[in-house]
Amino acid sequence: MNNAAIAKVLQDIADLLELKGESAFKVRAYQRGARAVENLTVEAERLAKEGKLRQVPGIGQSIGEKVQELIATGRCQYYEDLRAEFPAGVTALMDVPGIGPRTAARLAKELNITDLGELEDALLSGQVATLPRMGEKTAENILRHLQAFRRKDMRIPIGEALPIVEEIISALSKHSGVSNLTPAGSLRRFRETVGDIDLMGTASAADAEGVIKAFVGLPQVKEVLVKGPQKASVIVQSDLQVDLRLLEEENFGSLLQYFTGSKDHNIALRERSLKRGLSLSEYGITNVKTGELEKYRNEEDFYKRLGLQYIPPEIRETRGEIELAERGRLPTLIELGDIKGDLHVHTDWSDGRDSIEEMVRAAKARGYEYIAITDHSAGRGIARGLNEERLRQQVQEIREAEAKVGGIRAFAGQEVDIRSDGTLDLSDELMSELDVVVASVHSAMGQDEAKMTERIIRALENPHVDILGHPTCRLLGQREPVAVDMEAVFQAALATDTALEINAWPYRLDLKDLHVFRARELGVKIVICTDSHKTEHLDVIRFGVGVARRGWCEAKDIMNTRPLAEVEAFLRRDRASKSR
Repeated sequence: MNNAAIAKVLQDIADLLELKGESAFKVRAYQRGARAVENLTVEAERLAKEGKLRQVPGIGQSIGEKVQELIATGRCQYYEDLRAEFPAGVTALMDVPGIGPRTAARLAKELNITDLGELEDALLSGQVATLPRMGEKTAENILRHLQAFRRKDMRIPIGEALPIVEEIISALSKHSGVSNLTPAGSLRRFRETVGDIDLMGTASAADAEGVIKAFVGLPQVKEVLVKGPQKASVIVQSDLQVDLRLLEEENFGSLLQYFTGSKDHNIALRERSLKRGLSLSEYGITNVKTGELEKYRNEEDFYKRLGLQYIPPEIRETRGEIELAERGRLPTLIELGDIKGDLHVHTDWSDGRDSIEEMVRAAKARGYEYIAITDHSAGRGIARGLNEERLRQQVQEIREAEAKVGGIRAFAGQEVDIRSDGTLDLSDELMSELDVVVASVHSAMGQDEAKMTERIIRALENPHVDILGHPTCRLLGQREPVAVDMEAVFQAALATDTALEINAWPYRLDLKDLHVFRARELGVKIVICTDSHKTEHLDVIRFGVGVARRGWCEAKDIMNTRPLAEVEAFLRRDRASKSR
């Protein structure tokens, strides 16, 4: 079982224990265990084999034994016994956001609902609304959550979702009655894929109705699900659900924090706050003793009231951010403006669209100090890869373009294929004449983990390789990552002084955030590149920066935030020292 599957079982156990009425301490222990496993940067199976599972904060003896059982057998007897104590379907219903353990038990027991199809039928027929203490509003919310949940397999890359939302924000911002329009949820946290969008804004009660009317009337809207005086839900292109919620400005900070999440981050905040006599909600912070509600216009003041440094949205994932915020020790995350160059772009010499000079000029226009031209090697015939003769011709043209444009360093490089045996698709002699070598896997992706890991490490050990491109080869929603031991790759990159790429192309985002987190911890050099194939693609660097922020990276952790002289020094380093 992978980490996500193990974490799901631990969370289910926590929910069932809560439903059973077990102690809050025991429930929270399993919740913490689930979060700990979910946030691991290596597979729990590996830690178990190495005897290091108990070293993970949140994994004690009892939970550790259950994780070991799941890894060894694929099942957990304790979990099976717990499930047997409740009506069939309870755990399936609890998977739906907004349905807690007690609501799930009521639906299963009183309406004999055993799966999500039966739940939808009961909601549409009005049966759920007729249950005592349920009502039409609650049933409506459950239906909305259910519809979004059943579309979760249709999650789309953030690169598709963000432009859609930015179009909506641009259109609504023209309405005089609305301000502070901001996406919340997984989009604001910059998760790599998005299932639906929560859009927050401020408007007076008098203005909100007009804003809602404008929202549901946008040309992007295919279907209106819910429309009220201050909130509405619609389906837009790509079958993406967008929920708009408007509130008075004095509540905006609390609203934005609540709907940004993550769920686990907010749970941890609530637990911490209750110990201090405070209760958190989307409307503000309530003093439990006096019942007084404190409202917040911005998130900074909200976190300050809790005795915490402001926590950036991208790191609200319960990976230790709250503990560091208590001590004022959070990292200063990298910003888009920190980027000083791009070290992986293509031109019309291979499978790109624009010329070398056009790419260099576009990089200069962005204020970059440097750019690397890295067209494909000959092995990528489908991409018109360059043989040695064409590459030498291109190097000359790169030098000429650099001189003609002026004011920017244009590195001559190549994206060299890593062959199935780990050798490279370019001679050592010619690689030694280049400024930059990006080594990437483009073929034989079905190799088993041992072969793929050995293959990549062999490439890293080549003294001429500077950067490992898109290390896991994944394409979001299209191709799974290759089977590779990333911990071994990190150690090899560290030993050989090779940089690992965060490929910012929105369908790659490779390295992913958890890998970035681990590589940064180890001190591995990281570079954010766009893999651009035309000048407009240089703009996708923002997606790579978002991944780096989710990996807790500061500017100092990323190679191409450094000035030209430092990058040149890295590229001229003693490459011979890389080989064993």
